[in-house]
Amino acid sequence: MNKQKALLIIKPDGVQRGLCGAILKRFEQTGLTIIGFKFLQAPEQTIRDHYPSTDVWYGKVGQRTLTNYAKKGIDVKKQFGTEDPIEIGKTVKGWLVTFFQESPVLVAAVEGHEAIEIVRKLSGNTIPILAAAGTVRGDYSHDTIDLANAQFRPLRNIIHASDSVEDGEKEVHLWFKDDEIFSYKRADEELMFPPQR
Repeated sequence: MNKQKALLIIKPDGVQRGLCGAILKRFEQTGLTIIGFKFLQAPEQTIRDHYPSTDVWYGKVGQRTLTNYAKKGIDVKKQFGTEDPIEIGKTVKGWLVTFFQESPVLVAAVEGHEAIEIVRKLSGNTIPILAAAGTVRGDYSHDTIDLANAQFRPLRNIIHASDSVEDGEKEVHLWFKDDEIFSYKRADEELMFPPQR
């Protein structure tokens, strides 16, 4: 079975609260291999390229806001000036670009069997109040969509984690040059994954 790559970004809210070591430790202790690691002030264009600029992505982000507002009886048009999910998604992306530049971010590329599923499970639901206890977002954030939108900012949900094999490959190559990615065996790899006899 081939190993998968995933990108983790500890966002400014995690960096500013001094949570980098505690968060990264969870992924490393699970058995994922850190194959790339850097601490940087994220370039604006890299952030823009990281999040899709498609109507599908904008619509998904906007629809999540519309659904959340409908459940709570909040007037989305009063907040955003529109009910168009694509326009709402574009606004949220603008907030993300600004947020990612509030401080440096910690970016890590990890690799392992079923890495995508593992990083998603450890990270927890992207909406912190829905994230289970024991996950990064469940333990370190309790932000809500309506609070974030009322303050004209994205959710402060501590971490980004690749959500598909394709995104993992694309994101790792966006944030890391080829010579910044390393291949090596962890000392516990043969114990965890014994060679076939």
